[in-house]
Amino acid sequence: MSTKYLGWIQKATRFKTMLLAGTFALAPLAAPAQEAPVAEVVAADEQDELDSKAYAAESKAKMQKDMDAAIAMVEKMFDTASLPPIEPARLTLAQRTMNTLIPPGSLEKMIDALYGKMFKTIMTEIGGQSDLMLSIKTGVESDKIGALDAATKTRIADMFDPYRQEREDQVIGVIKPLISEALTDMEAPMRAGMAKAYARKFSAAQLTDLNSFLATPTGSVYANEWMALQADPEVMVSVMKALPPLITKFMERGPQIEKDMKELPKEKQLSDFSDKELASLAKLMKVDVQVLKDQRDMWKTDAVDAAGDAADYTDSTNTAADAAADAADAAADAAAAATDYGSDDPAYDRSNWSEAERQRVADLQAAADAASSAALEAEIEAVSKARDRLIANAPE
Repeated sequence: MSTKYLGWIQKATRFKTMLLAGTFALAPLAAPAQEAPVAEVVAADEQDELDSKAYAAESKAKMQKDMDAAIAMVEKMFDTASLPPIEPARLTLAQRTMNTLIPPGSLEKMIDALYGKMFKTIMTEIGGQSDLMLSIKTGVESDKIGALDAATKTRIADMFDPYRQEREDQVIGVIKPLISEALTDMEAPMRAGMAKAYARKFSAAQLTDLNSFLATPTGSVYANEWMALQADPEVMVSVMKALPPLITKFMERGPQIEKDMKELPKEKQLSDFSDKELASLAKLMKVDVQVLKDQRDMWKTDAVDAAGDAADYTDSTNTAADAAADAADAAADAAAAATDYGSDDPAYDRSNWSEAERQRVADLQAAADAASSAALEAEIEAVSKARDRLIANAPE
């Protein structure tokens, strides 16, 4: 079991601690008074608070930018600007329909059908008493743990964490109100969007019929239950049971699907362009052809280096790619371990770092991510070309 996976599970069981870590941003740690005059301590605290607020504002702005980009992509995928206007009377009928079908609290009712079962089950599985978690913590095979009775498992889990139930209750107490608030905020825009969709899909006469039905006793029951029924245990179990046959069909028909997929020429890279093609491209892009030539030559150099790495890969299992992967895993494991330790140590809270320290770590992380992506792209290209060569040189 990798420390990465163990770290994720352990962090899940300490969710309250992670939530509380955010409070450090609003309450910087004060330096011991004996280390500096009072005036300097106050000044340092004020600077820490300013740094914390600046870091929080920067993080919030970045998150908002990412969300705006995601929303813009969704708006592009589901363009509504070209749709014809909706008749006001028809929209009013649809709004009445949605007010009945999505009354206040209906989204939370649907989630509760899952929340009380699924979330509780997940918390039990990762909370320390499951066979998997006890196996991870003790190193004893899970089948041996599975042979133990429930009371024994509970006693073992209590030896590691006698406050498991209190911890779970705290997590639920923190998360559930937040989910309820979020779902309440979602209901109004959901009703508005659904009303427009219904107004476009159904005629005024059909909407009138729907509203008449929903006004009946049976219609009222249906309106109150239709959304929660989407998460009914019978529905969830039936859908999950239908997945394995679907996956099996794809696996069985894999060879035929692969046969039916026609082989097409690969996409050209800049390194494949001739001087004449580069000149045409430069004219279209309105740039100096030398800019493209320099870029092309760089691509060719990288491709040669990548091909050499691919050749080394076919000669030995102890490759640079393996070493890089091992190093990446080790770095990830170290990061997970540091995060696990840091979740209980306020010194790991970046709001307690100086701006220069935060920037240095961010720059190094960005450089590492860029290097990792470049290495992966080079490896994929090298493997693809090596495979083409091996197929071309294979005996008839």
